[in-house]
Amino acid sequence: MLIHKTIVIIGGTTGIGLSAAKAFLNEGAKLVLVGRNAESCEKAKELLGDDIVMYAADATNPTTAVHAIELCLKHFDGFHGLYHVAGGSGRKFGDGPLHELTLDGWNKTFELNLTSLMLSNQAAVRKFKALGQSGTILNMGSVLGFSPSPKYFVTHAYAAAKSAVIGFTKSIAAYYAKDNIRVNLLAPALVETPMSERASKDETILEFVKTKQPLDGGRNGRPEDLDGAAIYFMSDASKFTTGQTLYVDGGWELSEGQYQP
Repeated sequence: MLIHKTIVIIGGTTGIGLSAAKAFLNEGAKLVLVGRNAESCEKAKELLGDDIVMYAADATNPTTAVHAIELCLKHFDGFHGLYHVAGGSGRKFGDGPLHELTLDGWNKTFELNLTSLMLSNQAAVRKFKALGQSGTILNMGSVLGFSPSPKYFVTHAYAAAKSAVIGFTKSIAAYYAKDNIRVNLLAPALVETPMSERASKDETILEFVKTKQPLDGGRNGRPEDLDGAAIYFMSDASKFTTGQTLYVDGGWELSEGQYQP
């Protein structure tokens, strides 16, 4: 489904982004992957092979996405899509419940999850318009942006940032539809990634997840659970779809979740 497609993945060297990269390659895509550091890029290159273009850079830097897209054009003579996966928890900076939330926690969490995404989306839209072509953008949200979990997942800046991603995605999707630029969003629940390590190693939380994400026996999501949806949105199969949020959440939004006594 992605033969001849050239795609930039921001946050493509670990977790959900790395899994997508493998899936996109299997579908025939050419890829530029942006990772936060040289070590993650090197590990991803060992796994994926030398045909991938790697770029170690911080997604919050205004030049990162611009340069990644230029690399895509230089190496593959085209740029068809952007998948923005990069983001992260702000807990270590002071994110948490509102009465404990620090200003640094708030600002850093928004920088990681919203500002970086705005910058990559802006770079992609500008390039699509400059080239006079259609294109597709896929953003990464979270169920916590619209379906809170107050006992185990209390990071109010993160929830606010991911909720803002929904509004931002819909707003730009509406504005650029006339240019045939599609912008959509994936919203996963708890997925086993480096970011979710705290929750994924907590047996009490895992027992809760069994009832909150009851599909497939009740389990954490896996990065590959999002691959099929990502392929759809990055391919021409979604050419009549924009401004949509797809919940890949194992039933999170629909389920109450049971606390252990």
